[in-house]
Amino acid sequence: MPRPTLNELAAFSAIARQRSFRKAADTLGVSRSALSHALGGLEQSLGLRLLHRTTRSVSPTEAGARLLERLEPVLRELDAALDGLAEAGAAPAGPLRINANRSGAAWLLRHVVPDFLARHPAVELDLVSEGRLVDIVEHGFDAGVRLAESVPADMIAVPLGGEVRFLAVAAPSYLAAQPPIAAPEDLRHHRCIRQRLPSGKRYRWEFSRHGQDIALDVPGSLTLDDNDLMVRAASDGLGIAYVPEPFAADALREGRLVPVLEAWCPPIPGLVLYYPGRRHVPAALRAFIDALRAVQRARGPGRGPGR
Repeated sequence: MPRPTLNELAAFSAIARQRSFRKAADTLGVSRSALSHALGGLEQSLGLRLLHRTTRSVSPTEAGARLLERLEPVLRELDAALDGLAEAGAAPAGPLRINANRSGAAWLLRHVVPDFLARHPAVELDLVSEGRLVDIVEHGFDAGVRLAESVPADMIAVPLGGEVRFLAVAAPSYLAAQPPIAAPEDLRHHRCIRQRLPSGKRYRWEFSRHGQDIALDVPGSLTLDDNDLMVRAASDGLGIAYVPEPFAADALREGRLVPVLEAWCPPIPGLVLYYPGRRHVPAALRAFIDALRAVQRARGPGRGPGR
């Protein structure tokens, strides 16, 4: 039996993880026809069918799942070895493109970017700030920054600033003239400042306590698409806002806002920098990750930026 090639094994791994020939081709930077040819050669060499393929879906067969489980650690180790050799003789240089939401971009600019650029002047950092979640591979980014819960499972994630809590807040003057709020359902009788997501959908407020999860499409006559604006509107007594706690920190400290349903607002994993797990990591990105981790070690555990 002829031995499978590394290209064939890498092609199978990418297709099996992405469950898509198109996404796998984008990840590896090859054509779909080249992937199909490589997979066909691998299956012929092994005499086994490794993937179920239909016009709408791709999934591993039982044999394919067993192979993938054993193959992935080997490919990761090989990538790490090759990256180490490549970086030994190459200083970080060239373009580095990162897609981040607004708060993530602001956090990086404040804590990571100044020292990183001073240490690596040959790197051209392109930090794109936008609200919508994009496919970083398809759009040509080296890495992205989003809440951990939004990151695809096949990506490698590096935390930015620890956990974050989304908190319902309102001005004391508003609450003094309204019915009491003991549970999330009570919000149905209040004016809420709703949020429009970059996708165009309205955000459903999410609460959790003692294993009970609740998501509400709250009522309200005002909808905004910016956390700072929502904090300002709540401080002016226009209703209850639901925002990442760091955005409301100053107003809470000054007494312009108070928390609502605080027991129903537990912390969640915060923002992470993420990048493809099965693609060569450029020296510039690896240096940026090292700079980010150095900041994390210096700052210690703590709350990070929000959405």
